[in-house]
Amino acid sequence: MPERAPSVLVLGIDFGARRIGLATGNTLTGTARPLNTIHHDGAPAEEIDRAVESWKPGCIVVGLPLAADGSETDSSRAARRFAAEMQARHPDIEVVFQDERYSSRMADAQFATARREGHARRRDARNLDSVAAAIIVESWLAANPPAAQTEVSR
Repeated sequence: MPERAPSVLVLGIDFGARRIGLATGNTLTGTARPLNTIHHDGAPAEEIDRAVESWKPGCIVVGLPLAADGSETDSSRAARRFAAEMQARHPDIEVVFQDERYSSRMADAQFATARREGHARRRDARNLDSVAAAIIVESWLAANPPAAQTEVSR
């Protein structure tokens, strides 16, 4: 894995009851890239811990699936519980939220465009959650430019 200063790399998580998308983001370039999608039965901690250990992020951005009107949903409450668990497992890493409304739709649209242009295959759809995680990270990076980001010390 690339060696980067902890405050430069961000790990993005699109949390779901059955699938969790992972992505990395770079605070210097403001870009993100999908990693992989974890298919789980309710206990994804070990796989996520491996990603945290491999990438050594300075921050973990968890997508918050709010309702269209901004109110809490069952999914957003589950994401908050998951984030609290992540914070407890990795107390030296800041865990933050990013509104993820429409990120899955954006990922679907990007995938459809890539399919039309011949840049993606049907089997690539299994990683849509990681594409959504990259969109979440890019949204967070855009809302938190480097000057506004706090340096996380490890």
